[in-house]
Amino acid sequence: MSPAIGILALQGAVDLHARALARLGVDAVEVRRPAQLDTVDALVLPGGESSAISKLLVLNSLFDPLRERLRAGMPAFGTCAGMILLATGVLDGRTDQRSFAAIDIDVRRNAFGRQNDSFETELEVAGVDGPTVHAVFIRAPVVERVGPGVEVLATVDGDRAVACRQGAVIVTSFHPELSDDLRLHELFLAGVAA
Repeated sequence: MSPAIGILALQGAVDLHARALARLGVDAVEVRRPAQLDTVDALVLPGGESSAISKLLVLNSLFDPLRERLRAGMPAFGTCAGMILLATGVLDGRTDQRSFAAIDIDVRRNAFGRQNDSFETELEVAGVDGPTVHAVFIRAPVVERVGPGVEVLATVDGDRAVACRQGAVIVTSFHPELSDDLRLHELFLAGVAA
């Protein structure tokens, strides 16, 4: 039986991740409540507004159960806001913003500037075969500190980490769901299967 994949569906690019996973033959479960979380083996945390998602996690009684699942080793794939939520430290977050510390990194929100500073580029991503990955950055975070157990998968500007992996957790500053390239979703699913 294939692992059940969920998408945190409180806010953000839920539909785009669902479509990407569907193209890979995965019918993802939208997770909005603890009972839905109980039905999945792995979770995608999409881009969106990290502080809003943090509040909605608490309001929907989902923060603590999700934190426990992540601590127990549940695989996760966080993009943009999802990266912020999975990080150990958020250097410039709101005072009431919470994160899961599921990957030993510290991030800075909106590190590349405002919405009009969004950009696209090609990236070499470790663990992804073939040509470069087209990466779309929208008010994206950047990794400021990488813990000893974290593998940096991709950088921009020579040394700014924008994709990392630690165990079964993968995070990206950019939005792979905005391109037709499914290789990062495949990389996540391969980690789930392992």
